[in-house]
Amino acid sequence: MTPPRRFCLIAFLLLVVVSFQPAHGQEAPLNGFDDYVNKALREWEVPGLAIAIIKDDRIVLAKGYGLRKLGDPAPVNERTLFAIGSSSKAFTAAAVAMLVDEGKLKWDDPATKYLPDLELYDPYVTRELTVRDLLSHRSGLERGDLLWYGTEYDRDEILRRTRYLKPTWSLRSTFGYQNLMFLAAGQLIARVSGKSWDEFIRQRIFAPLSMTASSTSIKDLKNADNVSSPHAKIEDKVEVIAWRNIDNIAPAGSINSSVVDMAQWVRLQLAQGEYQKQRLLSSGAAKEMHTAQTVIRAEPPYSLLYPEAHFLNYGLGWFLHDYRGRKVVEHGGAIDGMRAQVAMLPAEKLGLVILTNMHGSTLSLALMYRIFDAYLGVPQRDWSADLLKTIKGFEEQGKAAQKKLEAERIKDTRHSLALGEYAGTYKNDLYGEVKVTHEHGKLGVRFGPAFTSGLEHWHYDTFRAKFVAAGVTNAYITFALNAQGKIETLTLNLPGVADYPFKRAPETATTAAVSLSEEELKKFAGKYELKTPPVEVSVEIVGGKLKAVVPGQPVYTLVPVAANRFSIEGAPSGFFIQFEMIEGKVKSLTLIQGSGPSLVLLPKQ
Repeated sequence: MTPPRRFCLIAFLLLVVVSFQPAHGQEAPLNGFDDYVNKALREWEVPGLAIAIIKDDRIVLAKGYGLRKLGDPAPVNERTLFAIGSSSKAFTAAAVAMLVDEGKLKWDDPATKYLPDLELYDPYVTRELTVRDLLSHRSGLERGDLLWYGTEYDRDEILRRTRYLKPTWSLRSTFGYQNLMFLAAGQLIARVSGKSWDEFIRQRIFAPLSMTASSTSIKDLKNADNVSSPHAKIEDKVEVIAWRNIDNIAPAGSINSSVVDMAQWVRLQLAQGEYQKQRLLSSGAAKEMHTAQTVIRAEPPYSLLYPEAHFLNYGLGWFLHDYRGRKVVEHGGAIDGMRAQVAMLPAEKLGLVILTNMHGSTLSLALMYRIFDAYLGVPQRDWSADLLKTIKGFEEQGKAAQKKLEAERIKDTRHSLALGEYAGTYKNDLYGEVKVTHEHGKLGVRFGPAFTSGLEHWHYDTFRAKFVAAGVTNAYITFALNAQGKIETLTLNLPGVADYPFKRAPETATTAAVSLSEEELKKFAGKYELKTPPVEVSVEIVGGKLKAVVPGQPVYTLVPVAANRFSIEGAPSGFFIQFEMIEGKVKSLTLIQGSGPSLVLLPKQ
């Protein structure tokens, strides 16, 4: 999905001559700015960042600081590519605005007029939800981000599953940040224009703005040689992490760009839809995007990150608030290992872009305030130090919460069943599957490609997972038993997921899911007994296959479905034999009998 390049040379020359004219040295308002940024990089432990400042339709600063990648001397410069995350949302809003300008849709049309298959949890909301609602975070839905983050669902499947996402608030009553509705807006653009969201953005925004290095997918970065690497703090150490592919939620946050390219986008916004005497958006559409649609209450975390604001609203793809008597139009963006900030003071004809390669860092917000103060000519405040103190406070709260959780752990408890009985597939309609495995005497869990971990017994029937993505996330998995003592549901304590229990799926395996050699099967052979009621099972190898012999019953063939788990040919659905292993030897044999009680047999002495 490489952007069209038919006019690259001409567009590039035009960009250099007309648009990219940074001052020789720093402008007077920016005296000492380089030293301030470099000091902040060290204090915030951010490997690198790039900044562009636009004043009076001219780029007055475009510069990189620090490194693209830890351990590599290549420096960040003004053309280094970063992910801009949710700063992409304004592009989606602008694309919708273009279709409004063309008369192909209206802001207050029902969304289902263009997306007839869109269905939400509440039929009333399905009917009343408008195009404007999609872009202003007031659908009433909780976030549901783990429906797309690290999953294999495509855009259509994510929207299909959104019908199972429960509302947190009523429609239009409360600001509730929502990526899924921006995905719906992107799919609406595709339906109305006949072009994919990616094609529309490339052709209608990137191309006329000469944003020739920008892209809508990390797949387009493979041929680029000036690309920043994402970083995150793993166990208190900053490390390089993998790029996150978020093509499935692209309209909410997948754009990659440089500060030079993004400066052209800011120029378009400051000129109310006009760029180099070419009108891409009507001034009315641009104004509508910058007009308040949803009130955001001045509560944490917003009140802590915007301490000077008297009001805070959301427009269409933009946050709106005040700063020292001026209206601010801005939007941050974050995805694994990257953080962005795009902001403007329209009354001052001032805009900026800050792109960083560190996960979760709000340094870009501190530098935004530092730049605003410089151009407003007000006394300088050390925003970097002040916001870093606030962030450290958040981190301490997180550590305190973890310590409290540790203190509440009930020690010396046991899980109700043999470990092997927890293994299986658990499903719900919204998030799909959680798979629990049992191998080598230990449990593991997989929730899509992004969340895979071993399971440590926590207490009773709760286990702890440590998921490593952009940092380490502790998650607690609790199993619930039914009246027959069988596992019925699994609850995964991840944000947005905990309220959607996963129901255990019936096990119906009749063919081998794994291949075990005769040598590997030998360790299971032997006699097993249960004293009360008296039951004896002889496990033998016959003809290279594992057989279970129960006196008075047919000989059963055991078919491996996991390293220590076997289905039973000829037995009713849901019957399995699970071996509990310790140091390569069988500790116990569990006969799993569908919805009936399980029997645990020990090796016969």
